[in-house]
Amino acid sequence: MGRFGKIVRRIGVVLLWPLVLACLFVGFNKNDPYLISLRGGGSVGVCVLAAFAAFMLIWRGYWNSAAGKVLILLWCLVPLAFVAAHVRFEFRKHDVLHTEASTAHRLGRHFVVGYSSFDEVATLAEKGLIAGVYVTRHNLRGKAAEALASEIAALQARRRAANLPPLIVAADQEGGIVSHLAPALTELPALSTLVDLPADLRDRMAEEYGRIHGRELAMLGVNLNFAPVLDLRPPTKLTRFDFNTLIGRRAISGDPARVADVALPYIRGLEAAGVGATVKHFPGLGRVRGDTHHFSADLDTPLDELASSDWRPFREALAGSRAMLMVGHVRLTAADPDRATSHSKKVIDGIIRREWNYRGVVITDDLVMGAIYQHDVCTAVVEALNAGVDLLLVAFDGAQFYRIFSCALVAAGKSRLDPAMLAASEARLEKLFLRDTKRMAGGAE
Repeated sequence: MGRFGKIVRRIGVVLLWPLVLACLFVGFNKNDPYLISLRGGGSVGVCVLAAFAAFMLIWRGYWNSAAGKVLILLWCLVPLAFVAAHVRFEFRKHDVLHTEASTAHRLGRHFVVGYSSFDEVATLAEKGLIAGVYVTRHNLRGKAAEALASEIAALQARRRAANLPPLIVAADQEGGIVSHLAPALTELPALSTLVDLPADLRDRMAEEYGRIHGRELAMLGVNLNFAPVLDLRPPTKLTRFDFNTLIGRRAISGDPARVADVALPYIRGLEAAGVGATVKHFPGLGRVRGDTHHFSADLDTPLDELASSDWRPFREALAGSRAMLMVGHVRLTAADPDRATSHSKKVIDGIIRREWNYRGVVITDDLVMGAIYQHDVCTAVVEALNAGVDLLLVAFDGAQFYRIFSCALVAAGKSRLDPAMLAASEARLEKLFLRDTKRMAGGAE
């Protein structure tokens, strides 16, 4: 081997050190939502790479040096890291699936979960470990809309057989860039396209958009839409690091009155088709610089300013409909600088319940988002339930349900959940489930 070849070989071996450390990190953290693409076949691929690297190093004689031995042993640890992470996941899953029935029903009524495996989510539904499911584009991958409708119907049949309330079946069909069930369903423009129409035409079109979404979602068996967005549109893009929120493209308008003018008839259209609306993302993302899908973020605006602007569409929509309220993961610093709105008792119980007198259902944004999940998610789960949140959403990575449910399960075992808050939430949810049961049976409310 020439000098150049020796240099290349040495560089290659040097690069194996950071690569093996990266593979070990991935192995030990394979259950993290950021690594969801490496599960299954990806995990197998990394383990095959590790075995190949160890074999080649031994074959090339690196076992004869101390550094070589360490490098080879590290590569041999990579598959063990994946196995250890998988075993931890399976033990947690086993504990959740074997939750005592009354506890499962008491806690399970608070969870809405995304899923990839029908059999897995059917088990959760039958055991009462969840209150609902969230369907999105991957649930339609490789199948027709009719197949998804049959799947949802089968889940509801299993709930009836288990003598449990109907499942909440939620989707994210806002129109515009967030139309997660399109093109299987009609791909409507964003509601913002209606803002500048004459008032009577705007109202008719907004209601018709709601009816179209409602009819098509109802045909699938979806009974809750995570729409409309009531955040005010920012005048300019506030940060370069907004990869997923994109409120500037999803918001109806920067004018609170115009937001309400479009949102209310849209909600009426949804409700006329038998589908519930969810107004989001309180306390508003229009002034927020961070993307809570990945980072913590603060909303530093004084409360009186928010009340006179950003919160007007929320209050009008909640007063004029049966919509749920989705709370986001920003910190409302003027009310509670220490925790996100989604698990702040000062905001949820103090502002939403007591000041606004809102008696409807409050649901969190996805708990798998970085602003929550990459911190102390167990604390967030417990504080959310104790604050008066009714439903906890686990959407992007449904496998995280087992970890998040375990948080509630451990807290219940240690009597850390507020009985009064749980009882009040149960009453709100029973009212919701009763309404859905009557609707699904064709009865009047």
